[in-house]
Amino acid sequence: MMHSVYRVLVMIVLPFAFAFFIVRGLRGNPGELQGLSQRLGFGARQPTKTIWIHAVSVGEVQAAAALVRALRDRYPAAPLTLTTTTGTGAARAREMFGDAVDVRFLPFDSLGCVRRFLDRVQPRVAIIIEKEWWPNVFGECAARAIPIVLASATVSVRTVGRWRFLAPLFREVFEHSVFVAAQSQIDTDRFRQLGIPPSRVQVVGNLKFDLSVSPQLSEQGAALRARCGWQHRMLLVGGSTYEPEETALLETQRRLRADGVDVALVLAPRHPARFESVAARLQSAGVAFARRSSLTSSTQSSPPDVLLLDTLGDLMSAYAAADLAFVGGSLVSDVGGHNLIEPAALAVATLTGPHGDNAPDIARALQAAGALVIVSDAERLVMEVKRLATNVEERAQRGERGRAFVEENRGTLERLLARLEPIMVELQPQSSTASR
Repeated sequence: MMHSVYRVLVMIVLPFAFAFFIVRGLRGNPGELQGLSQRLGFGARQPTKTIWIHAVSVGEVQAAAALVRALRDRYPAAPLTLTTTTGTGAARAREMFGDAVDVRFLPFDSLGCVRRFLDRVQPRVAIIIEKEWWPNVFGECAARAIPIVLASATVSVRTVGRWRFLAPLFREVFEHSVFVAAQSQIDTDRFRQLGIPPSRVQVVGNLKFDLSVSPQLSEQGAALRARCGWQHRMLLVGGSTYEPEETALLETQRRLRADGVDVALVLAPRHPARFESVAARLQSAGVAFARRSSLTSSTQSSPPDVLLLDTLGDLMSAYAAADLAFVGGSLVSDVGGHNLIEPAALAVATLTGPHGDNAPDIARALQAAGALVIVSDAERLVMEVKRLATNVEERAQRGERGRAFVEENRGTLERLLARLEPIMVELQPQSSTASR
């Protein structure tokens, strides 16, 4: 009964979802228009069975990068399809993987769209990064005997609380077709509360720990500082920020400069759709700012006080330039915080807000290791930035503790690949199979 109700509701909502993406495309997101046919399940047919990875947006695409490269190396004969839900995620995936990976949009969760998609992609396995659950996608995969692996999987307290309403849509799939490679023991316990058999849940870890830190990043960070004329200024980077956090960071900069602390600021809004509004706000406030998209390779004639990171894929190089980082989505209550591992991996002392529900265990562990400062509000942010801005030794110690924490927790990728191997046996290259 619940499945029938859900399918009717999807059909009612589908025209509005379609219209939503048309409007987004017409408002300056042309990738959304180009992806509409794929959201309906259309697209080129793969000639053979594929490895399918789904990564909802930019953060998950970044997390999946090491997995994509490893799967391409281990199973070179198998086409690899990566789906994403957002236009920014698709753009980042194409930038990272080029033509080596078939990048598409996830279809709408109607039976027709999902079936068209599966007919064309022919997945051997579905690897879902973190926490995307769609009843018809999961149900159709189960009906076609396509194994589903929830990789780097996490589940919130809120989801567990709502499970009594969702359980009928997933119960059978979760009992027989899904394997959960959970981020932590906390997540493992919660998945078991949802009714997944203990034999189908295992702590594997968080793929974000296995991010690749390019040796060139430090050079890119130094080049960014040089172009902005910031070689001798303390640099604070606000990553994946929202409007209230940008307000807090700008106020922090204003107050520190009034106290004689020369702080430069990078703002990296979480959503590209906000780039223009943030630029307009900076301009109307009379802030001396530059846009990353307009930054030339030479030093700016008039060094800006703020750099607006209005490009995709440059946050890591900004963190590499930073003396101090603030990770956003954490001073606003309904987001849950963003990736704390990226600045930690680069040995950057890091601050974040109290709302870290997306990865509370990582926030607690980094705080316990002395790598992370959690600020309760905007006023506390000002105080902690001011304290750390004048304490070079503490910043360095916190940064090194963060780097050590990331190094200690690497290995998720190898554990995940080991768990996938029995599922992928049909995709083994001949030489590898013969050697056994």
